[in-house]
Amino acid sequence: MQIRRVKYKDIEEIPQLKINTSFKTDFQGSAPAPFIGRFGYPHVNIGVLSPQFSGDTSQYDSPRLWSKENAAIGNIASLRYSLVNSRSQANVKEIQKGSRFLNIVQEVGMSKDSVELEVNLQKTPQLQFRPEKEIIPFGPQAAIRSARITANPTVDSRVERIVSDTDLKAAPAIISLYQKGFEESSLNKILSVGSVGLKQNRKLVPTRWSITAVDDTIGKQLITEIKDLSVGECHAYFGGGWGNYYLLLFFPEIWSYELFETYLASPVNPWSKNGYMYSTDYENYEGRKEYAEETAGGYYACRISVLEKMKELKRQGSCLALRFITPEYNIPLGVWVCREATRKSLQEKPFAFADQGLMMKYAEELIKRKFGFDINLLLKESKLLKVKREQKRLFEFS
Repeated sequence: MQIRRVKYKDIEEIPQLKINTSFKTDFQGSAPAPFIGRFGYPHVNIGVLSPQFSGDTSQYDSPRLWSKENAAIGNIASLRYSLVNSRSQANVKEIQKGSRFLNIVQEVGMSKDSVELEVNLQKTPQLQFRPEKEIIPFGPQAAIRSARITANPTVDSRVERIVSDTDLKAAPAIISLYQKGFEESSLNKILSVGSVGLKQNRKLVPTRWSITAVDDTIGKQLITEIKDLSVGECHAYFGGGWGNYYLLLFFPEIWSYELFETYLASPVNPWSKNGYMYSTDYENYEGRKEYAEETAGGYYACRISVLEKMKELKRQGSCLALRFITPEYNIPLGVWVCREATRKSLQEKPFAFADQGLMMKYAEELIKRKFGFDINLLLKESKLLKVKREQKRLFEFS
C-alpha cells in the first residue's frame, strides 16, 4: 500500500461538472452573496453573485441549510454554478471613497436576505469551470456595465449595531455575532465587504481569506474557553457527509489538535492516481503561529466544530481528527463541507473507551472495515500521538 504526503494545493483537480445553461446580459436577480477576489491584491475584482431571476435565493448560499436538508453534491453544485458573478474592480483599502457598485456589494454582504438587483453586463457571461477547494463555487463572470438595487435590503439590527460601531475591532465583532447564532457564511460575507473593524482599518477582504479568518477567529475564542474546562474521557465519533467522513478521537488530555486528510485510492478518483495521499497539520496547547499550509482552510473548519463539541460537553481534550475523502466527493464545494461534515460526525452517538489502547484498536478496525485502509500508516506520522508517548505525567515523577 503506497501513501504519499502532499500539500493541499498540490492535489489534482476534480473532473468538471457538466451543466447546460444559457445566460443573459441584462437581467433582474436576487443576490445572496458578494464575492471579493484575491488576484492583483490590493486591486481586486469585486462582485455580486446572483441567479438571473428574482425571489428567495437563500438556498443558494447557506451551508447550514444544505446540511440540515442533506442536500446532494450535484444539487448544491447546480445551484452554485447558476450564480453569475457581476463584477468590477476596487482597491481594498479605499472603501471609504468607494464607487456606487462597491456600495451595492457591501449592501449584499450585510443584508439579511437576498438583495433584489437590476443588472446590465458588458457581455454575455460564459460558464467556465474553475474548481475551487476552499470557496463555494459559482458560475460565469462578466464585467458590470450598470447595476441598481430595486428593493430596500433588510439588515439585521444586530449587524447594524456592529457595523456602526467604528471603535470595535473586527475579531470581537465577529465573535459577538457568532455568539448570537449567525452562520459562518454570513460572518465571512460581512468581513469580506469591509463592514467591521476600527474605522481607519476597514478594508475589503478576499472571500477565500475571510472564510478561514472567521473560522480561525472563532476557534481561538473557543480554545480560550475550553481551556478552563476539566479534562474529558476517551471518546470516538464517526460520520460525515458529501463523501467526506471524519473519525474524531478525543483523548483525556489538555487541548491539542491534529488533522489528517486522506484521499482514498480508487480507479476513478483523480486525487489518488498514485496510491493514497494525505496531508496533516498539528497544534499543541500553545497553538499555531503559522498558517496550516498542508490542510489549509479545512484545518480551521474542522477545528471549530471540534471545539464547539468540547464546549457542549463542558470538557476539554486532545483531538486527533482523521478525514477520509472518498470518490463520492467528485465536485469541490468549499471548506464549509469540512465544517458541516465534522458537525455531522459529532452528532452521532460516541463510543466510550476505558483506555486509549481500546480506542485505537476500534479506530483501526473501523477504518479497515469501512474503507479498506490501514490507519497505522497515518498514526506513525502523528505528532499528537508522539507527544503523548514522550510527555511525562506528574505521577511519573513521584
